[in-house]
Amino acid sequence: MKVGIISFAHGHAYAYAEALTNLAGVELVGIADEDKARGEKVAAQFNTKHYIDYEALLDEPIEAVVITSENSNHFQHVVAAAKKGKHILCEKPIASTVEAAKEMIAVCKENNVLLQTAFPVRFSTPVIKAKKIIDSGELGNIIAIKGTNRGTNPGGWFVDRSKSGGGAVIDHTVHVVDIIRWYLGAEVKEVYAEIGNLTSDYDIDDCGILTMEFDNNVFATLDCSWSRNPNYPTWGDVTLEIVATNGTLTVDAFAQKVDIYNNDGTKWDFWGDNMNDDLVVDFITSVREGKTPSITGEDGLKALEVAIAAYQSAEKKEPVATIG
Repeated sequence: MKVGIISFAHGHAYAYAEALTNLAGVELVGIADEDKARGEKVAAQFNTKHYIDYEALLDEPIEAVVITSENSNHFQHVVAAAKKGKHILCEKPIASTVEAAKEMIAVCKENNVLLQTAFPVRFSTPVIKAKKIIDSGELGNIIAIKGTNRGTNPGGWFVDRSKSGGGAVIDHTVHVVDIIRWYLGAEVKEVYAEIGNLTSDYDIDDCGILTMEFDNNVFATLDCSWSRNPNYPTWGDVTLEIVATNGTLTVDAFAQKVDIYNNDGTKWDFWGDNMNDDLVVDFITSVREGKTPSITGEDGLKALEVAIAAYQSAEKKEPVATIG
């Protein structure tokens, strides 16, 4: 299978490119990046060709494309790829506006191409194990969930609202909302959020606390802040505490590690899952077999709707019904 990548603006592009190059029967035909220096460097790194124009890459006989551009550029890249019949794995959040996400989904359906949202946390062994426990009924009825997705402020275009669509809230909310929706088989019907700029000098939200009510009467809270300092052992976390009628279940997606203590502080030696690899394998398998992606464009849309509602709630200082 011949695959291309559009843009290395997002850091996840490197992991996805590595995964593609390690897959048997997959060829990374090219990388399109308007940043000439960056594009040439990564093309050399992954032993492929650089295209300054993404349309030129899409004109190649590739079957699929991975889109890891700035959030604001997802729309144009997805629409262009769909119209040329290329199956798509799109980095999260799927778009920076709900309207753009809906149109992207519609265009992909019109052109009969797969659109998968990049939510790699679904491929974490602890996250998958928790899903199996929930589905077994062992926990009983879920009452509430407390989640975190705290990370380090990535800087760059992530703090440029015109390119990102927002800060920590849009960046980190979507991952955990996707997992909770997957666990519950339910949708968020109302969001209350408090959002602020507390830990950096950038004019963008770096902290947020969301309270969400689902349509099955479960409520959940989420800390989605860029609150990790540069000396923290890793970029952040994804955790869930699930409260149910028969007990509680604690999930830590990044607990597959060894803590190393020395004079420089604590370091992590991570030995666990490569979620990015598993995400790419899942996408390639869906393309090969012509089946519906395990994580759809609609999943990306539903998670984005919650993030957008959170911004509206913080501005209005009241709960907001989710869009759609």
